[in-house]
Amino acid sequence: MKSFSELSLSAPLKSNLSKHGFTELTAVQDQAIEPALAGRDLVATAQTGTGKTLAFVLPLIQLLGKELSAPGIRGLVLSPTRELAIQTHETFAMMAPGTGLRAAVVVGGLNEKTQLQAIRKGAQVLIATPGRLIDFLDRQLVNLRTVRMLVLDEADRMLDMGFLPTIKRIMAATPADRQTMFFSATIETSVKHLIEVHAPKALRIEVGCITKPVDEVDLHVYEVEQDRKLGLLQLMLNEQDGSFLVFARTKHGADRLSKKLAREGVKAVAIHGDRSQNQRNQALKGFQDGYYRVLVATDVAARGIHVEGIAHVVNYDLPQVPEDFIHRVGRTGRAGARGTASTFAMRSERADITRIERTLAIRLKRCEVSAGVPREVKHAGPVIVMPPAPQGERRWQRFAPKRQRRAV
Repeated sequence: MKSFSELSLSAPLKSNLSKHGFTELTAVQDQAIEPALAGRDLVATAQTGTGKTLAFVLPLIQLLGKELSAPGIRGLVLSPTRELAIQTHETFAMMAPGTGLRAAVVVGGLNEKTQLQAIRKGAQVLIATPGRLIDFLDRQLVNLRTVRMLVLDEADRMLDMGFLPTIKRIMAATPADRQTMFFSATIETSVKHLIEVHAPKALRIEVGCITKPVDEVDLHVYEVEQDRKLGLLQLMLNEQDGSFLVFARTKHGADRLSKKLAREGVKAVAIHGDRSQNQRNQALKGFQDGYYRVLVATDVAARGIHVEGIAHVVNYDLPQVPEDFIHRVGRTGRAGARGTASTFAMRSERADITRIERTLAIRLKRCEVSAGVPREVKHAGPVIVMPPAPQGERRWQRFAPKRQRRAV
């Protein structure tokens, strides 16, 4: 395995890597960075948590840093979610000091005036979600004709979210001779078509098996009734150390679960699409800093959460499709660390577990649920009995249509 010191990177980049503790390249970085530095188009697929962000941020900074005098936006990174865009910007901010490059985040849910000011002050790189960027393009607030490097991060997720027409319009607004790089954990058929059109000579890089979780994640499944799931989760929290990322199927389910945990004295917070960007940022920061031990999320956050050191992922509800299982459990066991992913499944969901195992070619370890795990007590609301109205105050209302008088 190569070290970052062996790469043809500028002195500021090497200094920033060393400062933040990056020494050895991961497999995807080893295969992708040098071709990217040579100007090649890339299609890189690797398991979640293997260092794909740094694999495109470093070439972006190195190559664009050589043309600081060139006007306009030179680099564009498209991300499916606000959280992923913001965390990509954080990686960029760690690597950029001393290089002269500046980046602006262009996402929905945040003040657009602040974003436009960052662009007008001379940001050479945009890190954006498709929705907000196409809005800026339609209003002629941003110009992409000077873009030299385009990165699509988690391209398949963006297409899953219905962004294909938007992405095509954005790519059409950039020069045809740009360098294009696709990075993702999986590449679906729709993505392949996009690649064939916009990067037909791209170098294909595939690291490991992209259809199964990394080996550092222990996969467990518990067959448990719905009303004992909360008790089982509380037992895990009592017996195991570290932070927990818990996935619920719906926004309301995530809110309900976080509130139930909070009532039991657990520092928990929910994150989903209905939360404002400020709420989502505060939840992620609180989870990252250790203030919240449990983050309850929907699948919208599966690819947008890059928090180091998550000890345990819990599938409180099963994912909609087996492929989402990869992205959920990929939030733990990152950068070589070990992690545990536990899945709660009811007896009626045995077929769904079998489908996940068959599709992903994995085997989940069956674990027993302790007999002492309590059932959740449903708290019924108070019953209000209305007294009968006094005899003289009863009112009756006729709802039948009035009989029409026949004409004589």
